Formats: sequence, C-alpha cells, structure tokens
Amino acid sequence: MHLKGCFGKLLLMKFVSFPKCSLDYQDYTPCTDPKRWRKYGMHRLTFMEHHCPAVFERKECLVPPREGYEPPIRWPKSRDECWYRSKEISNQNWLRKQGEKFPFPGGGTMFHKGVSAYVDLMQDLIPGMKDGTVRTPIDTGCGGIASWGGTLLDHGILTISLAPRDNHEAQVQFALERGIPAILGIISTQWLPFLSNSFDMAHYSRCLIPWTEFEINRILQPGGFWVLSGPPVNYQNRWRGWNTTVQEQKSDYDRLQKLLTSMCFKLYNKKDDIAMWQKTSNSKMFCQLQNLLERFLQHNRLAKPDAYPPKCDDSLELDSAWYTPLHPCVVVPDPKLKNISLKSIPHVAPERMSKIQGGSASAFKHDDSKWKVRAKHYKKVLPALGTDKIRNVMDMNTVYGGIAATLIDDPLWVMNVVLSYSANTLAINVRQSLNSKPNYDSMRHLSIIMTSYYQNIYTVESRQSCAVTPLLIIVKSSPWAVSAEEWT
Repeated sequence: MHLKGCFGKLLLMKFVSFPKCSLDYQDYTPCTDPKRWRKYGMHRLTFMEHHCPAVFERKECLVPPREGYEPPIRWPKSRDECWYRSKEISNQNWLRKQGEKFPFPGGGTMFHKGVSAYVDLMQDLIPGMKDGTVRTPIDTGCGGIASWGGTLLDHGILTISLAPRDNHEAQVQFALERGIPAILGIISTQWLPFLSNSFDMAHYSRCLIPWTEFEINRILQPGGFWVLSGPPVNYQNRWRGWNTTVQEQKSDYDRLQKLLTSMCFKLYNKKDDIAMWQKTSNSKMFCQLQNLLERFLQHNRLAKPDAYPPKCDDSLELDSAWYTPLHPCVVVPDPKLKNISLKSIPHVAPERMSKIQGGSASAFKHDDSKWKVRAKHYKKVLPALGTDKIRNVMDMNTVYGGIAATLIDDPLWVMNVVLSYSANTLAINVRQSLNSKPNYDSMRHLSIIMTSYYQNIYTVESRQSCAVTPLLIIVKSSPWAVSAEEWT
C-alpha cells in the first residue's frame, strides 16, 4: 500500500501481523505495572507513579480479552451495571455481585444518602454547578468507582476521575467499562499530567490519595473550587470513627485552613461533611500578600519561612507533562491573561491561544469548521458513531479538541491526547493521559498522526530519540479505528 508522505514522497506501507499476548497481559498497563513496583522507592508512594518500561521491555502483541468476556453493556445502562466476568472481583463494600453482573448503586465512602443526594447538596452550595460555570472537574480516587463523575454527566458536567492501581486496582477498569471518563494516576512526588489552570473543580472524597495543596493550586483555574469531603471536615462530630482524637483533627483542619488562606483560597461554603474553598482570580492579591509576608519575615526573625509558600519561579515550566517533580510553591495566574478566570463562556477561542505558536482566533475557528465537516463524513462511513455502540473515544492527535467539541452532543466522551513533540495545544484542551486499561476504548481516532511521526523523524536532531514506540493493542473487542490522513 502506498501513501503520499509529508515531503511529497511515496511511502511504502507493509501490513504486519502481531501475535497474541499471554494471558498475563490481560490487565497490563505498561507505565503503572504492579510487577515493576519493587524497582522503585516507597517515599510518598513513588512506586505507584508513572514509570514506563525500557525499550527492551516493551511488547508488540495483541492483548486478549478475558475468558468469558462479554461486549460492554451500552450507554446509558452501562452506568448502572457491568458484566461480572469482565472484571476482577472488587473488595469494595458498596459493590455486590448479582447473577452475572455487578450493579452500581451509586454509593461511596462519603455518599451516605447516595451519590445523587450528594451532588444535589453540592449544587446548592455551589450555584456555578447549575449554570455552566463549572464544566471540567477532576475527581481523585474515583469516588464510588466514578459514581460522582457519572452522576454529573446528567448535569452537563464532564468529570475526569483519577485513581491509582492499588488494592482497589479495578476502579479505573470499572469506570471505563461503565463509560465514565477515568485515568490511572496518583499525586505523589510528581506533577499530574495536566497543564496549569486545567480544571474548574477538584474533588476529594476520603479516597486516601495523598493530596498536595500546591498541586491543587496549579491545576485549578483562577476562581476554581477545591471540594473536600471527609476528614478533617466536621471533625467535631466525626472524629470518633477516624481512629484519632478531636484535638488532632482540629489541628489538621486549622493547618489546612491556614495554608489555603496563605495561597489566597477562601472558604466558600461548608455544610455537614463537605467544605469547599475557592481559588482567587486576582493575581495581584497574591503578589500583595507575598510582599506583606516578606516584610513580616524581615522584621520577625523567629517566624518560620516554610510556613508561607513562595511564588513559583518564573523560569519554571508550569505546563510540563511528565516526570516533573512537585514544587512547594504557588502558581500565580498570568496577569497578561485577562479572561482565564472561571466563568460561563460561549464556544469561542480561549485566550491562551495567543501563547501557542501559530495559534489565533481564526485558526481555532477554521479547526472548528473543519471538524464539523469531517464528523459528518465519519458518521457516513461509520454509522455506529453517534449511537450507543461507541462510548469511549480516544483522539490520539488532538490539536484544538475539534473532534471532541463536534461530537459533544453525541452519547460518547473523548480523551484528548497531544503528541509530546507537537505544539503544546494542551492550553486549549484538558490534558489527558495514555494511562488507559486494556480493552476499554470503543474507538481510536488518528488524525494525521503518521504524518506527524514522519515529520518528527526528519526535523529533530537525533533520530534515536524519535523512534515510533511500539503499542500494545488495547482497544475493545470489535473496535473501530478512524484515520484522517489528509493534508488540508
């Protein structure tokens, strides 16, 4: 098969067959493999972080489905149940096997009255969850196996759930099987693979993942919310069940409140077991606070500088994706960006387009129009697209998120992926990770991805650093792959 390459040359494409992987790879995730954890330290759960295998450890094989695997139940019914044989047994006490299925009642550690009642309470406390102001939360720990994020879909809010592979390792598998956005990850010693100012809300519901407030501040938009459900909130009434003392819980809460205040978060609302803080949208406020603290420290030698988080150095790349160490500093909103703060906005070019090479309002509009046309063509050649047959979609070379925006009204969600050597358009998309589980993407979309590979090979200084990485085939049984190899 011949294709015209990016330099006008004909490229010879040869079809290759791949062997099946052994049964040991049914739940294999290359960069978060428990079998490799012993190679890494225990400090702050470093061993659970993203560690990709060396070249000689990578596999080129097809991941087989589990014995007795059944095609996923279609959306929206999948949100409430999945096949038992598609998963390993979970030890979560809110999950019960019934016949050949796992039903999801919508429970969770802090969802005592059910997740729907929990969401209703949150919406009463944060009106922005009702009017489109809050659109992209991140949920750590997959609260109730992503039940919180799944319920928010009914309210027009698209949540990404984050959970590690631990003793509840099936959580992300369950979430994806249910058709709810989720990725593997943990906050330990490195930044999350998201750019700064990505999310409107961060939700933490007693999921036992070690948070760091500095990372909350980095990934939250100015004006965004951090929601804490569980210890040490409501310590006066709950401390007896937490194997601690009321004094210890009060101390933890006071310390948290002091730190968030020093980072210019304010307590927005609080009721029962839920507390929520809002990040300032005024970069000048933080700078003024820093000046006051510096003057205070100059005149008070007994004060501890560590108690007051410094502003991140201007040389620090705040949108780094992989292997960036956590920094104990506060990210201050760019004063040049006037409209970056959280608010309900129409579908227009984001202000951060100006920071991308070649980015402009006209380029954004052209990309938007282009994908509306292409999506219509896709649906002609792939009638399943836009129906309940395709739920989880991965766009393997997104630019401005055009395909995801075009398909927003269809019963699916799109995980956007930006190539590491492409222009950093993640300022336009919420950055997503390739930490997916085997057999849980319904469709892969590749737009000029091979062209990008060839361009990369001929434009970087060292060909050794740009070899095409072998991939395990981790798409669902009976999947679709759509390619748009066009030069338009």
